[in-house]
Amino acid sequence: MRRQLTLFISDQNEEIEKIRAEFNPVQFELIAAHVTLCRENELENLDKVVSNIKTIGLVKSLQIEFSSAERFADGKGVFIPAKTENYDFHELRKKILYETQEFNQNYLPHITLMHPRNSTCSDEIFDQIKNCKLPSVLNFDTISLIEENADGRWFIIEQFPLIKSQS
Repeated sequence: MRRQLTLFISDQNEEIEKIRAEFNPVQFELIAAHVTLCRENELENLDKVVSNIKTIGLVKSLQIEFSSAERFADGKGVFIPAKTENYDFHELRKKILYETQEFNQNYLPHITLMHPRNSTCSDEIFDQIKNCKLPSVLNFDTISLIEENADGRWFIIEQFPLIKSQS
């Protein structure tokens, strides 16, 4: 059973999902477009992680800036990497993983357009993707704890708002 913390893309996702549906339909069916916030190995102390999340209250949405699409995994996959200066993303991860044993400080947030496990990018496909208007900045206001089913599909277990409610 795999679990992750995920930031699902809710705005500006039309072009991203169109690419995923056309060039990586298997992954498109398994999970919606997202940025993985914490991987399964970082969630071994899930009670502590959830407790940490519940103490977080941002005053505005988490904003992530992205670069242009790139190929990876010997050119089979395509992703949109975040720019390295995403300080708020890394600070959020530090708060979530506070007092746990796992923390990869070099983790690069990204959006996978074509997963090499179930798609293969060609030069022609990559040229088409490069010509698409992809977002350079995305905002997130909810963390989703997700789990993978036996069939490989992911579903939401619980969601946590990032923005502190004004009372």
